Amino acid sequence: MIGPAGRAAYAVSQTARISWFFGQYVLAARLNGRVVAEDQRPKDLRTPSRAALLADLRALMRQDFANIDAGYYRMPHDMVEPPGKVLRDAVRFFRDLPEVRRRRAGRINAEVFEERRAEGSKLPRYYLQNFHYQTDGYLSDHSAELYDHQVEVLFGGGADAMRRQALVPLHRHFRDCKVAESRLLDVACGTGRFLTFVKDNYPRLDVTALDLSPNYLNQARRLLEPWSRTRFVQAAAEAIPAADASFDAVTCVYLFHELPRKVRAAAAAEMARVLKPGGILVFVETLQKGDRAGYDGLLDLFPLAFHEPYYDDYIRQDLGGLFSEAGLEITETTLAFMSKVVVLRKS
Repeated sequence: MIGPAGRAAYAVSQTARISWFFGQYVLAARLNGRVVAEDQRPKDLRTPSRAALLADLRALMRQDFANIDAGYYRMPHDMVEPPGKVLRDAVRFFRDLPEVRRRRAGRINAEVFEERRAEGSKLPRYYLQNFHYQTDGYLSDHSAELYDHQVEVLFGGGADAMRRQALVPLHRHFRDCKVAESRLLDVACGTGRFLTFVKDNYPRLDVTALDLSPNYLNQARRLLEPWSRTRFVQAAAEAIPAADASFDAVTCVYLFHELPRKVRAAAAAEMARVLKPGGILVFVETLQKGDRAGYDGLLDLFPLAFHEPYYDDYIRQDLGGLFSEAGLEITETTLAFMSKVVVLRKS
């Protein structure tokens, strides 16, 4: 059980976090103006009020603390970040905002493709996009340094807490395993942010971070430098360079909505292939249609406001059917603010 001092420290730090990032979200929205033209907005679009979003965000934080209090995972290792870093990240974010606004206004989303095609890149075409209209897509150090801050602003300071919900099923799974003899694969690790929470709770766990972006993998190396037993692999989720049944657990955070349907199926099959029998896949993704009352309008609006060409198909896909074909069975689904955590097991 967390004592009064720990409870107060968490409350103060997370209240400050929400105020900081949600405030930037509001300011960015004002600077951007209307991000979706009136004639492009779906008819009768209904989205949650700002008060409803904040209430649900506070509910996420209560759940996060309840998990910590129950011993599922530790307090965030970076609950209080250096003020200098916090300010630098915010300045970098707002300096880049006019470029994002320019691309959004012109529906410009192929800058990465044009640049990489000229270089003869062999990365898959679906990946060569300015996702979110962000500078360089996922293929520069600049993008990798901005990404975590951008995502926290998008989710009003709730991104890390949503990611941490994946630690609950991992706690249950590793409770009956010898962690030092277990292996975890994080597919599409990005900057490695989620894995910092994994390693903070399981420092002896052998972890492989896989991502298609060399720049984001370099950022992951930097973030995970304090911990040993980490490996880094540049590869696509649909072509994992690992042996069959070689991992006790696989995690995948915020990937599938950025994959075409056929690639989703291939990625699901690959994650099932590398899992050991009895192993689990912990899958964290955006909500889908019908998951949370009142949020469907936001899901319809998101791919219009942020370049996400595969999102509209993803939010309507039957995940149970997708993973069943790959040989995985859903055992649990939990909602976490704008995300959901799906736990799947390989028989």
